[in-house]
Amino acid sequence: MFGRRKSLEAVTRHDADRALAKTLSWPHLIALGVGAIVGTGIYTLTGVGAERAGPAVILAFAIAGAVCACAALAYAELATMIPAAGSAYTFSYAALGEGIAWVVGWSLILEYSLACSTVAVGWSGYLVGWIQSAGVHLPAALLSGPHGGGVVNLPAVLVALAVMGILVAGTRESATLNIVLVVVKLVALAIFVTFALPAFDFAHLQPFMPYGFGSSEMGGEKRGVMAAAAIVFFAFYGFDAVATSAEEAKQPGRDLTIGIVGSMLVCTVIYMAVAVAAVGALPFTALANSPEPLALVLRSVGQPMAGHLIALAAVVALPSVILVMMYGQSRIFFVMARDGLLPRRLATVSPRTGAPTLITVLTGVSIAVVAGLFRLDEIAELANAGTLLAFISVGACLMVLRRQAPTAERLFRCPAPFLVGTLAILGCLYLMFSLPSATIARFLIWNAIGLAIYFAYGRRKSELERRPATA
Repeated sequence: MFGRRKSLEAVTRHDADRALAKTLSWPHLIALGVGAIVGTGIYTLTGVGAERAGPAVILAFAIAGAVCACAALAYAELATMIPAAGSAYTFSYAALGEGIAWVVGWSLILEYSLACSTVAVGWSGYLVGWIQSAGVHLPAALLSGPHGGGVVNLPAVLVALAVMGILVAGTRESATLNIVLVVVKLVALAIFVTFALPAFDFAHLQPFMPYGFGSSEMGGEKRGVMAAAAIVFFAFYGFDAVATSAEEAKQPGRDLTIGIVGSMLVCTVIYMAVAVAAVGALPFTALANSPEPLALVLRSVGQPMAGHLIALAAVVALPSVILVMMYGQSRIFFVMARDGLLPRRLATVSPRTGAPTLITVLTGVSIAVVAGLFRLDEIAELANAGTLLAFISVGACLMVLRRQAPTAERLFRCPAPFLVGTLAILGCLYLMFSLPSATIARFLIWNAIGLAIYFAYGRRKSELERRPATA
């Protein structure tokens, strides 16, 4: 019903000149996961979440993390079963059919590109705050897009292009640099918790849920715990970038399991500690929509030097998130082009680095344009919509492949797969409908454009049209 399907063998069989080099081991993959997950969400979206849920932003982080945990278990089984680039897109191609795979891939393009742009804008906010705290003031026209009265967010554009250059240099080199940046981030967050926790005041947690648990319209915006969960959800995903790297893992069975599950566990503990410390140290009204909430907390509790260091650490380390997300998007583009759904000439790799150079450059330029012109909260919400759809698909793929291919080798087996898959789907659907209606409308428009491209080009040019490989 949903189009042609690839066999499990065809998914992992590629021409030599269109195969990615195996250069990554499990430390690289854990760093990719942590590098993507611990980023702008905890550094910048804590303020946005507090504005929507009050102190219950702590609960919003827990709910978003629980939904992502179900998705992470599904990703771990599927990635070790199908060690090919493309993550949810590739899984959907094998389990659900080409039509669904296209929608998922098109949504992943939205997720990764807007996630990169969101982090670039968040990085710009920290950089500007850090520079201004040193007494240097830059031209306002170059610090925000037209929505903020400026012309272009130049720092966001420059960091996106710089990361693009790093990725062009090669996958292993990029992943090694990412490990260093991840260590910087984790040390900075440990410093934040150490200084903020002594200022914890239970009075700041009252009332705990000022806007209620559900998602309801207030003043033109959705507020409540679930409304906050729908946006701080952005802070948790990133482990799907580990699944995207499956084809480049040296030992996929071991490395991918450790990378996906390990990074998710590490990041959940970190997020809960940081959220409790931030909301306990400062009233949520002060945190609301701050572009640099963690640095603001430390300055407010009499630790200006620590706040300065946190902002500096964000400036240094947040580009690791852009690196991982841009890496993920370039691989999605690459696999869709290799399958013929996008122009196949894009699916070429550099003989020197084994990385897809052309698609990486196109990805980097498009991300820089979005980061330079749009607002952080709108970008994050739209990126979340793409991710939620991908997670819904992965939950369905987990259950479908347990029925379709029960004897296929699974190097990691998800416990209670039908329960986990169902919870992932229902949780993501609830978060999806908790997003602002305008965001959902934009997401539907994006996919309508994508389907038009698929029926006009991709369906006719598909590799399966030339060489059928149905299951």
